[in-house]
Amino acid sequence: MERLSTLCYIEQDGKYLMLHRTVKENDVNKDKWIGVGGHFEYGESPEECLLREVKEETGYRLTSWRYRGVVTFVYGEDTVEYMSLYTADGFEGDPVECDEGELEWVDKKDIAALELWEGDKIFFRLLDMGREFFSLKLVYDRQDVLQYAALDGVPMELFDEIREDGSRTGVVKERGVVHEDGTLHATVHIWIVRPNDRSGYDLLLQKRSDCKDSNPGCWDISSAGHIEAGHGRLESALRELKEELGIDACQEQLREAGTRRCGFESEFYGRLFRDNELSTIYIYEEPVEIGNMTLQESEVSEVEWMDFGECRKKVSENTFEHCIYEDELDIVGKALGILRQENADM
Repeated sequence: MERLSTLCYIEQDGKYLMLHRTVKENDVNKDKWIGVGGHFEYGESPEECLLREVKEETGYRLTSWRYRGVVTFVYGEDTVEYMSLYTADGFEGDPVECDEGELEWVDKKDIAALELWEGDKIFFRLLDMGREFFSLKLVYDRQDVLQYAALDGVPMELFDEIREDGSRTGVVKERGVVHEDGTLHATVHIWIVRPNDRSGYDLLLQKRSDCKDSNPGCWDISSAGHIEAGHGRLESALRELKEELGIDACQEQLREAGTRRCGFESEFYGRLFRDNELSTIYIYEEPVEIGNMTLQESEVSEVEWMDFGECRKKVSENTFEHCIYEDELDIVGKALGILRQENADM
């Protein structure tokens, strides 16, 4: 079943007019907060549908609005809806009660705390970023879990929300939303090492690309990445090695060193970035030649070897631009036997 509809977010004084859909029992939006709008009547244009639906549901007559995007909403196996998304900042008239639910003006900063479709959080972020126009595809299963998202035809990264013990909550979120609201998610960190005659081991460090969404241009772990929704830790670690560095590894070549709970808040490109992750740390000890690597340009600008002791000292004293944590180096050092030896020598 294919349908056409409009969805409008009326804004005033830093707030959106939100509709809490509580009335219809068989409503796909039951108990969720959305904008106002509805389905096209025969022969209507998107704007005619917009103006009619807003007037019917709110009592307002719009005087100023913008067409912001098209949202392709796929639900289960039999529902496809093409929603014309609008924002409006001008209206007149007196409000009326809505027979679809309760209308409420909600501060934009409080929107994320409402019961929303996960995909709606994506387009709220795009609206907040000032995107002129976009096409967003969102696919859900019958349990309202986000299965797929694509922006302007390009698939978006989706992550499982996890609990402190690493188990999945059943909620799936888009990468940008995860780092906007600080959702706990899973990552993998792979440290590539080689023996040396100084501290015992060199670490391969990568320099993050200048276009990264966080810590651009900083020295970092050999290879690291998020675990995509529905995927496992080892397969994700192997994928990251291949994609970022061109290294074909197998599961037996990765040694798990431990897990680490970490996170930070900082501002990049004028927007707050919240990282909240549970990382599984692996060590890769197979021979690696920098000249034989294929670096992923969008992720890595260069790589270099650094002695473990030198790296730990630089991180501790913060004498180079990096995003490496000292306690993670301790986990790696203990797994390699370096720190135990250091302690024995003291």
